Amino acid sequence: MNEALRRALADARLRETDVAAALDVDPKTVQRWIAGRVPHPRHRWAVADLLRREERELWPDPDGHGPRISHEIRVSYPHRSAVPRDVWQRLFSGAEREIGILVYAALFLAEDVEVVRLLAEKARSGVAVRLLLADPSSDRVAERGAEEGIGAAVAARVQNAVALFRPLLETDGVQARQHDTVLYNSIFRADDEMLINPQVHGIAAAYAPVLHLRRTEPGGMFATYADSFERVWADATPMNAAALSALDETRAR
Repeated sequence: MNEALRRALADARLRETDVAAALDVDPKTVQRWIAGRVPHPRHRWAVADLLRREERELWPDPDGHGPRISHEIRVSYPHRSAVPRDVWQRLFSGAEREIGILVYAALFLAEDVEVVRLLAEKARSGVAVRLLLADPSSDRVAERGAEEGIGAAVAARVQNAVALFRPLLETDGVQARQHDTVLYNSIFRADDEMLINPQVHGIAAAYAPVLHLRRTEPGGMFATYADSFERVWADATPMNAAALSALDETRAR
């Protein structure tokens, strides 16, 4: 399946019959192109002109040679705070199967009442919601605080996030675990879309870049990050009532 071509047609609001008429070919030929067959060069050029795209965007390697270009990156942002609030809302509101969040704290989300309410509603509607938050007492959190030059503030953010997420964590359908891992990337997944916030040494996550990915192919970038989430999830500790009580006690001191 040529997902890049399929998406380009959808973005241009063109049907297979529209392309067939413009290029004077059979609609079934256009269907074969979308299914993955590579057209002759003259047809590739014509389709690219019609869709106002570069040929390499639609057929990165038509001859089967050379580097492969990924089309999974939808948008990139220079830092997390540049991601519009409605992007977060659309990401989670569009989920129909699963939502996965892997972070140290994600205090910025925990403080957004509407997002927390949306996540709870998704869980109640049958969407599998999984949260992976850091263990505030872990060495990894302490190391991150030292890297950013803010000491115990990272652990405090985790504790505050847990307190604000508390209604969500107690919602049926929501699973939460604590991890003790070096967090190379914060991951925010909703079905086949994902926001990735890389962790940059010495820089707070809010000032690090964000990539908006969409799964377009097996074994691509999306799959790499999805597998990473699952590995951390498998090694994490369930955040049960006892764990929440222990966090409450620590926060109260």
